[in-house]
Amino acid sequence: MQQIELMAPAGNFESLQAALDNGANSVYFGVEQLNMRARASINFTLDDLQEISDRCKEKNVRTYLTLNTIIYDHDLSIIKTLITKAKETDITAVIAMDQAVIMAAREAGMEVHISTQINITNIETVKFYALFADTMVLSRELSLRQVKKITEQIEKDQIKGPSGKLVEIEIFGHGALCMAVSGKCYMSLHSQNSSANRGACKQNCRKKYTVIDQETGFEMELDNEYIMSPKDLCTIDFLNEVIEAGIKVLKIEGRGRAPEYVAKVIKCYREAIDSLYDGTYNKAKVIAWMQNLEKVYNRGFWSGYYLGQKLGEWSKGSGSHATQKKVYLGKGVHYFPKSEIGEFKIEAYDIAIGDTILITGPTTGAKEVELKEMFVNDQCLGKAIKGDSVTIKLPFRIRPSDKLYKVVENKVEF
Repeated sequence: MQQIELMAPAGNFESLQAALDNGANSVYFGVEQLNMRARASINFTLDDLQEISDRCKEKNVRTYLTLNTIIYDHDLSIIKTLITKAKETDITAVIAMDQAVIMAAREAGMEVHISTQINITNIETVKFYALFADTMVLSRELSLRQVKKITEQIEKDQIKGPSGKLVEIEIFGHGALCMAVSGKCYMSLHSQNSSANRGACKQNCRKKYTVIDQETGFEMELDNEYIMSPKDLCTIDFLNEVIEAGIKVLKIEGRGRAPEYVAKVIKCYREAIDSLYDGTYNKAKVIAWMQNLEKVYNRGFWSGYYLGQKLGEWSKGSGSHATQKKVYLGKGVHYFPKSEIGEFKIEAYDIAIGDTILITGPTTGAKEVELKEMFVNDQCLGKAIKGDSVTIKLPFRIRPSDKLYKVVENKVEF
C-alpha cells in the first residue's frame, strides 16, 4: 500500500532544507505577499523558485506554491507572473482558493490544489472542484468519520481530477489552529486594519481578554484561559485512525516557525508514518514522539475536531509552551572537509561538553548535535566563553552564514 504523503512547511531556505533532511515528501511555501503567511514568515522571492525546485528534485520531493489569499484586481498581473515563473521552474502545483488563481493555473497547465479556505465539507463540493483540481484540503472542522465518508465516496463514484487520477484528499495533521472557520477571520482586519485573509493576521485573538457585562459593568476573567487561542493540533497519537480515514496527504502547519521546529516535527511524523506501515507503531513510541514535539514551539496539544470530542481546548497562556529553547552562541567560520571539523566564533553566552547544540543555515537546515569534544583556541577544553574560537567534529558541512545555538530547558508556568 502506498504511504501517505508527508507535507512540510517552508518559510525560508533553512526550513526548506530541514524538511528535506528529515523525510518530507512535499513542501509548501509562499512567494512575495500573496499567501496566507505574508506577514508571519520570511517569504521567498520570485528568483528563489529555481533553487527551491532544484533542491527538491534532488530528493524527489514535490513542490507546492501557495497563492491562497483573497485576490483583488490589482493582484491579477502578479498572479500571472508568479504562475508563469512557477511553470517555467517546474514547481509541482499551485495551492489556491480564489477562482482567478485556479483558472490562471489551469490555463498555464499547472496542477491545482484546493486550499482549506474554500471550506470543502461534502462530496458534491468535491465533485465540483474535481473539474479543476487533483488534490483538495478538507475543512478543518470535519471529524475523521466525515473525512472517511468523503474518501470512500470518491472511490465509489470514481471522482477524478484533470489528471485523470482519483481526487486526493489532504488534511491538516499538526500545528496551529485558528478560532475562525478554516482560517477565514476578520478580527485582525476590524481591530488593526490588517487582513488575515491577505496573509497579514496580527493574531490579536491570541491575547487574554476580560468579559464585561454592558448592563451592570461586571467584569469576569475567563478562568485563565485564552478563549480565542486554541491549542495546537496534534494527530501523532491517533495517526492510525487518520490513515484509515483514507487521506492521501498529511499537512504540517508552520511556515512562520523556526527551522528546528520543521526538523523536529517532520522527523517525528516521518518516523510515525513509517512505523505504521511496517507494523511497529506503539504506545511507547507515541510517548517519545510527543515528548520531542513538546520541545519545539507549541501552545499545548489537542486532537482538534477529528475525534468528535468536546469542542474548544484553549491555551493556558500566551506564546509557546515548548520545553526547550535555543540560546544564540555565535557564527560559523570555516569547515575542514578532510577532518570533518567545523570552526565557530563564540559571540555570546558559553558552551560546554555535554551541551546540545543547534546549527542552522540556508543550506545546512537545522541540525542538533550533542557536544562530546571540542577544541577551544586550539586546546582541548571542556568549556568555551564569549570571544573564544571553537572547533567541533561534525559529520556535515557548515558555512559562514550558519548560526550556532545552545539548546536549554525552558520552564514555562501558567
